[in-house]
Amino acid sequence: MSADPPIKIEDHALIGDLHTSALVAKDGSIDFMCLPDFDSDACFASLLGSSENGFWRIAPVGQVQETRRRYRENTLILEQDFVTDKGVVRIVDFMPIRSGPPRLIRRVEGVRGNVAVHHELKPRFGNGYTIPLVSQKDGGFVAMAGPDALYLWSDREASMDFQFELNAGETVSFVLSWARPYEAAPGSIDPNAAQRATEAFWLNWTQELKIPAEFRDVVLRSLITLKACTYQPSGAIVAAPTFGLPETPGGERNWDYRFCWIRDSVLALSALIWSGKSDEARAFGGWLTNAIGGAPSQLQIMYGIRGERRLTEVTLPWLSGYGGARPVRIGNGAYDQFQLDVLGELAASMYIYVRLTGELPERTRISFETIANHVAEVWRDPDHGIWEMRGPKQEFTASKVSAWIAVDRWIRIIDQGSLDVDPAPWVALRQAIFDEVCSKGYDSVRNTFTQYYGSTGLDASLLAIPMSGFLPPTDERVVGTVKAIEEDLLQDGLLLRYRTEEGTDGLSGDEGVFLACSFWLASVYHLMGRTKEACRLFERLANLRNDVGLLAEEYLPDAKQQIGNFPQAFSHLALVNSAFTLFGNRAPGILH
Repeated sequence: MSADPPIKIEDHALIGDLHTSALVAKDGSIDFMCLPDFDSDACFASLLGSSENGFWRIAPVGQVQETRRRYRENTLILEQDFVTDKGVVRIVDFMPIRSGPPRLIRRVEGVRGNVAVHHELKPRFGNGYTIPLVSQKDGGFVAMAGPDALYLWSDREASMDFQFELNAGETVSFVLSWARPYEAAPGSIDPNAAQRATEAFWLNWTQELKIPAEFRDVVLRSLITLKACTYQPSGAIVAAPTFGLPETPGGERNWDYRFCWIRDSVLALSALIWSGKSDEARAFGGWLTNAIGGAPSQLQIMYGIRGERRLTEVTLPWLSGYGGARPVRIGNGAYDQFQLDVLGELAASMYIYVRLTGELPERTRISFETIANHVAEVWRDPDHGIWEMRGPKQEFTASKVSAWIAVDRWIRIIDQGSLDVDPAPWVALRQAIFDEVCSKGYDSVRNTFTQYYGSTGLDASLLAIPMSGFLPPTDERVVGTVKAIEEDLLQDGLLLRYRTEEGTDGLSGDEGVFLACSFWLASVYHLMGRTKEACRLFERLANLRNDVGLLAEEYLPDAKQQIGNFPQAFSHLALVNSAFTLFGNRAPGILH
């Protein structure tokens, strides 16, 4: 099976219902969607293979002269205008906020002239593998196979593959619903009422946001995107609603990001709380606490959206990959890695929550103490690092800094909470970690901290040193590290995570600049007093968003296109927190 020429990743827009989402391409095709939830099998997967792996396309017949698209106001309702020589049609795509079975609604509106439109629905269950049995049912169509059934309804006589003409002022609606084959078919829904309700939900949600005036629209769209990446039943935020979109064109760096990373929690809680979304912050904090349980020794770097621990990684050989990038994987084999940094990230998250809410529940106090005790036991151990290296374990400098953060935040809790705990042993441990990092993780000849003890490489995660309070932003060692990072990791003014050619991560191929790290650099510039450079870099990054305000994980400066899973919560979280740092007089998420 040969792959079709891929549509650019950034040529997609996101719609969703707070349980799952879909990617809509500029050509009118929905080429990726998982049902019923983010982590379910995909029923449309042509983005990761060919048209034989499932899609739903509605578009004018013949040549399209121009496509214009936008979200309706501050919502997740997508509008695309297709301009042809015969006229203009608008396709409105959205998913009603889930209150029953999942539904996706597509409305085709005649704007000008008379335009022939082609509709083709080709579901493929089991992540693009299983061909369903299609039959007519109750005036519509149903496609069934295994545990999945998709029901198509239209207010015009339709089929899975047909053409129709649309005049100005006319509207044709299509409703796609999902259920189990052994369940009753989903009931009917009024597309007009569903659109009004969906619009009202998003407008009400965004009206409550507290956002800096500078780049307000940019930050607002990022917050809407983060909300769309939230699994409402649990409060978890997926790293991205996709799997398999590569970090290297045609390469093997292809992962499943439909899970929730502890790494993201610091930025997530900060972004939610600073923007006035305390309910979402509480929900996410509750998910975090429940997922982790009572034993820090069992702490994972990521969990499923309901708190699942086993995220077994398998490959899907029938998918040819985006642009031929194989293998395509689901699950994530890094879930059981030892990453020391998650202990610091978790402690920082809890501290932010306690400081900003003024609450220290007994369960949180116990968690803090047990995390600190665990750090005391394991902080000297090598780990796989913040980037989930698949090479040998190392003593990563940023991981040791995270251990320091965990102890430091526990000491602050002891002091601020007037706890009956002797801080002296913890102060001594904090100093011991600090001394070792400054000795073994620092290259005095080059005046820079290094990726891991004894290495010569750099890593963008070293920016945690000034952002965490480990050292002041103006300390000469920080200044030297930032200078070294600029010299070694900047590519066209944007930041790589690290140099892949050094082989530390155990994978082949290069990757693009990492957008979240570039936002970190903007925040660090601001903390160092390099305000103009910080603002220039932030504006540059904001301009890399696609036409509807979305960011992937990485960017390829030479090709001038986005790459990696999309949209990437980590990129949007970093954008929001950097905006609050630069324009909202807030400290970065990992700081204080």
